[in-house]
Amino acid sequence: MKVLLLNQCFWPDVAATSQQLTGLARGLAERGHSVTVIASRRGYDDPKIRFPARECWKGIEIIRLPSIGMGKTSRWRRALNFASFSASCVFRLAIVQRQDVVVALTSPPLISWLAALFTRLKGGRLIFWVMDLNPDEAIAAGWLKPDSIPAKVLAALLKSSMRHAQKIIALDRFAKQRIVDKGIEECKIEVIPPWSRDDSVRFDSEGREAFRRRHDLSEKFVVMYAGNHSPCHPLDTLLEAAKNLSTRDDIIFCFVGGGSEFRKVEEFARAHKLRNIRGLPYQPQNELSGVLSAADLHVVVMGEGYQGIIHPCKIYNILAIGSPFLYIGPTESHVGEIIARLPEDRAFSAQHGQVDIAAASILESANGFRAGCVAMAPSVLAHEYSTRALLPQFIAQVELTHPELKGVGKTSVGEPISEPQTEVFVTDSQ
Repeated sequence: MKVLLLNQCFWPDVAATSQQLTGLARGLAERGHSVTVIASRRGYDDPKIRFPARECWKGIEIIRLPSIGMGKTSRWRRALNFASFSASCVFRLAIVQRQDVVVALTSPPLISWLAALFTRLKGGRLIFWVMDLNPDEAIAAGWLKPDSIPAKVLAALLKSSMRHAQKIIALDRFAKQRIVDKGIEECKIEVIPPWSRDDSVRFDSEGREAFRRRHDLSEKFVVMYAGNHSPCHPLDTLLEAAKNLSTRDDIIFCFVGGGSEFRKVEEFARAHKLRNIRGLPYQPQNELSGVLSAADLHVVVMGEGYQGIIHPCKIYNILAIGSPFLYIGPTESHVGEIIARLPEDRAFSAQHGQVDIAAASILESANGFRAGCVAMAPSVLAHEYSTRALLPQFIAQVELTHPELKGVGKTSVGEPISEPQTEVFVTDSQ
């Protein structure tokens, strides 16, 4: 079966959607399918990074297109980046041969509409993998007014893509409900959460100690936010909690990763002269387990009103590590549902603005740590969100579009499929 995957980022890019799509591409190729990926030549988080225009990797044909690299520091720069890549896609898709299945993600927004147009003109089936919803996200962020002409046009294009898709993959039940509310048939929507990197992510005591020694954290209680620092995951409550706890020399807040809001973390620390905040860039992929294991308490954040629009997938690697975590965001969310299934000492929660509750949760976790309560094993829910459990489900949905062309590769759907090794890591979908 010929499968085309469309997304702005792919291996070896750092973005979460790149990690997920790379896993799918590897799995499909190992099943014996012919896999082609169209992505951007520029790094998603760092446009100064340039990847080869074309290469064959692990049996996957990768076509990387030119685009403008203006960065993500402002909305107009993002829009220009997205528009230039979309324009490159139009010209490339015009010469691409018919594919049996096209899997389109959501970066740039509404690339699914180009995929729908491609399959309408050339044939094949469309699977729409909804990593986030736009213009819903732009409206929730205040970037677009819901009754504006751009919002209405984008909403119409999104709905057109969904109606044409044979199958829609939503990340949680909240996203599924938003899609249904747009008038899309529920029967074509499958809920498959993002999977953890369970082939390589596990509690690593040696890596933990090495990371902590390297960054002078050995005698500290480390609160870590790792991944994409996005406006959709506002960090104000966490930063204010760090300020409230600034007199505790034993507690350090470690922000690892990148994104448009990463600079604001550093500016907050400087403005308030906080010595308990550390900012670190994305870390090498081969150190992922050690970096995540170095945290005594992880932090997961979702903006208010973003349920079903975005999906903080960093939670799944945290479950694989087994560390306790603090969730800051709306209670009714997919993270809230996970918390309800965990022991009380494994997960804490606070809503945005509840700085005192967030700070108290950090102190409670620190006290538990002092008592010897250190995570050493995966969460009881880790397997449920593992590559072994979820990737075969996605591959099955792809193959069901053309059951007569089912792959004859060396790996069966029921067997684990190895994840790729990349140079950098990210733990969030936004």
